[in-house]
Amino acid sequence: MKILLPIDGSDYTKRMLAYLGAHAEFFGAAAEYTLLYVGTPIPPRARAAVGKEMIDKLHADETAAACKGVVPYFKQKGWKHKVVTKVGNAGDEIAKLAASGKFDMIVMGSHGHGALASLVMGSTSQRVLANCDVPVLLIR
Repeated sequence: MKILLPIDGSDYTKRMLAYLGAHAEFFGAAAEYTLLYVGTPIPPRARAAVGKEMIDKLHADETAAACKGVVPYFKQKGWKHKVVTKVGNAGDEIAKLAASGKFDMIVMGSHGHGALASLVMGSTSQRVLANCDVPVLLIR
């Protein structure tokens, strides 16, 4: 089973990891996990001012921070995993990778905003659900 795990280093990522740990038998011992961090795009003028090397370092540092507690947890459990970084809208990038990577499932933490907050701020999980054919398990 190939499972996509969007991570952002938040408490919602920690809740998702706790769920995975508590229900490991559900996913199977041979599950392959892909940890996905989606970085925020830098505006073109700022990119031009600081240069590609600086932007790449920024995204690498953000990915490392998001993976700080996650990768050691996976190593401790002996779970097969890899880390992927994308830049763009998180919901869109998650859905694109899920489709192109032929994943069996997405497991992600959800902030659980109400309808009004989601309307105003948008919702990554709602965007994934709307743009993805892969089953999605939301952990709150």
